[in-house]
Amino acid sequence: MTVIYPSPIFGPVHSRRLGVSLGINLLPADGKCCSFDCIYCECGFNRDFIPQQKMPTREEVRKALETQLIKMQQEGPAPDVFTFAGNGEPTLHPHFPEIIDDTLALRNRYFPNAKVSVLTNATQILRQPVFDALCKVDNNICKLDTISPDYIRLIDRPTATYDVSKIIARLKEFGNRCIIQTMFMKGEHEGKSADNTTEAFIAPWLNTVADIRPREVMIYTIDRETPAHGLCKATPSELDAIADRIRQLGIVCKVAY
Repeated sequence: MTVIYPSPIFGPVHSRRLGVSLGINLLPADGKCCSFDCIYCECGFNRDFIPQQKMPTREEVRKALETQLIKMQQEGPAPDVFTFAGNGEPTLHPHFPEIIDDTLALRNRYFPNAKVSVLTNATQILRQPVFDALCKVDNNICKLDTISPDYIRLIDRPTATYDVSKIIARLKEFGNRCIIQTMFMKGEHEGKSADNTTEAFIAPWLNTVADIRPREVMIYTIDRETPAHGLCKATPSELDAIADRIRQLGIVCKVAY
């Protein structure tokens, strides 16, 4: 079942990885806006959910967030994290850096112990304002499903020019200010293997993770119905084996099965 999130605030929801999470969706509430078109995306394919509404304004986000935080302060639950996610790629919002500043100020006022997280596909990190904004948040969670350009074209399907080597170089600049997030799965798509759990994918990806030296790595697998058929979950034992190799690098790894 495809998930399209309300905008600009949704939840709180319980995240597998982040706890009690208040969602912030900077994208239109009636469709999807993303610089990837991942075949496993819970929001469906881009072409099937073209939005008619506009992105919420900076002020709309700020007001809606403050209203929700006042309510949560009075009624609970207290959020563990504010998570920028939703119907696509949050860093595509033209005022993403300013919204991050607003959110940090509101967090400090109402729930200073909560973290601010951004789930990003990292396509916009070559833009300096986006890079700088991501350096300010507690959990800068950047996608890196593989370092194979062919696999990226098959699975992540960038909607514009995407050079994974440039993205990796920029991720290295984050260093311990970023968390790498990787989807592992099996199956096939359009007659080609979608399996990135083999050594041919894992070994070069691990070498890249070692070069980036992120604060943490999050690995996960398919949790909901996918828009592309023929995909299936990586097994717990496969994920555990990958996680062990990450930990051997001296890097914290969390697994969501």
